[in-house]
Order: sequence, then structure tokens, then C-alpha cells
Amino acid sequence: MVIVSVFPSADTSTERQALWRLNTSTGVVLPVRIFLLMAECSIAVFDLGGVLIDWNPRYLYRKLFDGDTEAMEEFLATVCTQSWNEQQDAGRSFADACASLKLVHPHKAPLIDAWIRRYDEMLAGPISGTVDILTKLNSRRVPLYALSNWSVETFPAALKRFEFLKWFRGVMLSGEVKLVKPDPRIFKLFLETFAIDPALTVYVDDREPNVEAAMACGMHGILFTDAAALRTELIGLGLFC
Repeated sequence: MVIVSVFPSADTSTERQALWRLNTSTGVVLPVRIFLLMAECSIAVFDLGGVLIDWNPRYLYRKLFDGDTEAMEEFLATVCTQSWNEQQDAGRSFADACASLKLVHPHKAPLIDAWIRRYDEMLAGPISGTVDILTKLNSRRVPLYALSNWSVETFPAALKRFEFLKWFRGVMLSGEVKLVKPDPRIFKLFLETFAIDPALTVYVDDREPNVEAAMACGMHGILFTDAAALRTELIGLGLFC
């Protein structure tokens, strides 16, 4: 049996009182949000790269640099940098991105062009433990969605390879909406677009700023570290058994 009670916080002002529920069978007091998440209508939202898909440009460039790790890391730190790639995640075309970069590094042109021409080689495969969890959630008919920083030009390579991407009821890509996590606007747009109640939603991401932004929008955020830890958290929320 579940009893609804109000437990005041240290600040006893009405505005700061929080609604909690006491499960009398266990004696555990938890926020109402957790009990809402344990309902059958709970929703799971996943980031993709680093959570479900093992993506890393080093998988490609290690081959292109013939195992010269130092040269590869210098290239990724000074030419095709993370901030450069994030601009494509935000909607810039790879044609423009590569053209502007080759003006600065003309001698690196083949390596720069390889980013888009051989993009699929950056995808090592699924992160099996997490995909196992996704499979179980899908079998339990938990509504699944994805919110990812990803270019619309390169996402088809992932869609072609990974069947589980078709399980999502909706996918929002930063490159399509031209907003990048952790910008709160992309979370708000996501919730509005798919008519999702954040109070019933679990959001999983491997980057803490993104998790914090999701929580600020009312979702229950989980910082992904590994599949075992994720499984434990989802069990605690009643989404996994």
C-alpha cells in the first residue's frame, strides 16, 4: 500500500514543501516523481553516441595515421577538432565545414574529407550491454525516444547499421533542429514535439551537462557510465527487472 503525505524540507515555507510517498511495505520514503516513473506509462529517452552506439573518430583515423597515435591526436586536437564537429551537429553542412578547414590546412585535405567520406568507420558497433537494456524495455512496451547531438548528414550511416534505432517512437537530432545539447531549448522542443510529460520521463546521457539540462526541464536524469549501473538505476525506478 502507498500512502501520500507531505514532508516539509528544512525550509518550512509552503513554496518549498515537497510531496513524497511512503511505501509502508518497505518503509522507504521517495519523491512522487519516482513513483510516477514506476507506472506503466513511464517513458525512456536515450542519447545515442556513447550510450547505445560506440562512436569515436579514432576508429577511422588510427588506420589513416597507420597507428601513429601522437600524429593522430595532434590532428584531432588542431584540425578536425571536437568543436569543429559540434558545428555540424548544430546544422552546418559538411561541405562548408570541410571547405573552410581545407583553406586553413590544405595539406590535410584528404584527411579532412575522410571524416564524411568514411564516417561509417567511426562507428565501432552497438554498446551491447545498453542495447540489451533497450531490448528489454522495448519488449515491455516502454515508449522509447532518442535525443542526440548528431548531424543529419551522417546519421543515415547509423540508421542503416543499427536495427534498434527503428524501435524509437521519435528521434530528434540536433543537426535537424539546429540546437545542441545542453541548450535547454532543445529539451523543451523535444518535449513539445513528441507531447511528452517530463515527470514521467527518464533521460539517459553520458554527459553530465546534458543530464543536468534534462533534469532542469523536469525529467529524471541518469548519467550513463556503464550498462550495469544503468540497469541498477532502472530497476530502482521500476522500469527494468
